[in-house]
Order: sequence, then C-alpha cells, then structure tokens
Amino acid sequence: MTFAPIAPTTYVPPTRIANDTFVIHQIQPALGQPLFVYLNSMVILGREPMIVDTGTPANRKQWLDDVFSIVEPDDVRWIFLSHDDVDHTGNLDEALSACPNAQLVCNWAMIERHTNCFDFPLERCRWVMDGESLDIGDRTLLAFRPPVFDSPTTRGLFDPTTGVYWAVDTFATPLPDPSMGIADLDAEFWDHGLALFALGAVSPWLTMLDPVKYGRYVDTVQNLDITTVAACHTPVIEGPYLERAFNRIRQLPTIDPPMLPDQSVLDQIIAATALAQT
Repeated sequence: MTFAPIAPTTYVPPTRIANDTFVIHQIQPALGQPLFVYLNSMVILGREPMIVDTGTPANRKQWLDDVFSIVEPDDVRWIFLSHDDVDHTGNLDEALSACPNAQLVCNWAMIERHTNCFDFPLERCRWVMDGESLDIGDRTLLAFRPPVFDSPTTRGLFDPTTGVYWAVDTFATPLPDPSMGIADLDAEFWDHGLALFALGAVSPWLTMLDPVKYGRYVDTVQNLDITTVAACHTPVIEGPYLERAFNRIRQLPTIDPPMLPDQSVLDQIIAATALAQT
C-alpha cells in the first residue's frame, strides 16, 4: 500500500512577525479530535535572505507559493534546517533546486541520519553546530538548541536584530480553532496542550531529568533577549505570554505525563470513519 499525504484544506497566509521576518503556515487537523496543529516554517529577509525549515510534502505547492511571494528564489542565500524530521525537511530538494545561490545550513549529525533518503549537496552545505553563529550579511544569527526537542540534530535560531527565536518543536500545542492565537486560548487548555505535546509527542525523556539542572538550561534560552517566539507547531508567542510559556516548559520534568490515545481509541476512530463512509 502506498501512502499519499492529504493536502491541507485550511489556508493561513504568511504572517509578518518582525519588519523582515515572516512565518509560513500549514494547518493539520488532529487525528480523531476536533483540534488543529500548525506546521510552520519561516523566512528572514535582509541582505542575505534565509528560509528556515522547508515545510511538508503535503503542502508543497502552497509552501513554495507562499515562500516565493516573499523572496525571489535567486535572492535566497541560506536554507536553515533545524533538524531532520519530515515536517521540517519536506520540500528541501525543491527549495535547493529553486534557489541556486543558497547554501544549506545543516550539521554533521543531520547528514549522517538523513543521508539514506536525501543526497546532501556537500559543496553547498555549511555545518553550523549548536552554540555557533552565522553571519548573513546584515546580522549574525545564533544557532541555539531549544529546551524541548525530538532529534539530537536540533538547533533553534535566534536573530538578535529582531529578537525573534525559532524554537523548532518547543511550545507545540493543539488549537480548538486554527484562527486562534495564544491570547485566545484558555490558560488551562494551553498548559495541558504544552504538556501533551512535549511529554507525549516530542520529548517524553523530560520526566527523567533533574528539574533544577533542566531549569537552568531553560533560563539560558529565555535570557537570549527574546521578544518573539516562532516555532513549528504553535501560534506566535510574544509579550506577557512569553514568560508564561517558558514557566510551563520549565515545569515539565515535574509533571506526570498525560495519557495518550491507545488501541481502543484507534478502534473508535476506525469505526467512526467506516460509519461516515456508509
């Protein structure tokens, strides 16, 4: 059986989150629940424009249209991959082909893990490790791993010029409605959503950590003078919601992991799907 990804049916246009920074959106319905999840990427303009992550194969045409409505392909100088999951690498080949002047910002571990399904053009690669910086002409970006991640290749990206931090999979949360921002969410729902994704789908190992040691690392990230958080699976976070988001992330090692759907839930989904098709 071959799998054909279902193209998204909900469209959200790119969002400008700073003078020269845009978030590219995709909405995915949650399986078996009336909830929605963002799958975002980002574009940074400036002297040497950069694409940050490359979306999913299911959203390919819209993703390419959205990105190249913001920046001309020949002007792109950098394509930054935060890590090697398919929702971040889904249009990598297409982006590299469309942007002949772009270098691919990745790392050794990413190539070792992902080279079985992608032929990395090594002559176009720039390896930027966690904690290293990258000069893109009119600013220097810092690659800095976020506190919640599901791949050892992960590096977030901080732009000190705008205060925007690309937090990758940290702060992932479902939404009752894709038009909602963080300010629209019930506080208890948001807390549960952050814990559900972090401990259930991204980093279940967080419950094994020393909360004090982990908290110090969260502080290090928060102290980057971040004014705006953009990430793959969340609306933009800014203003007073930044402190609440970091506080919740800091608590994760002390929280009991939420119950996840099991086989009985899958049976219900299959039965409901069959009933809807009759």
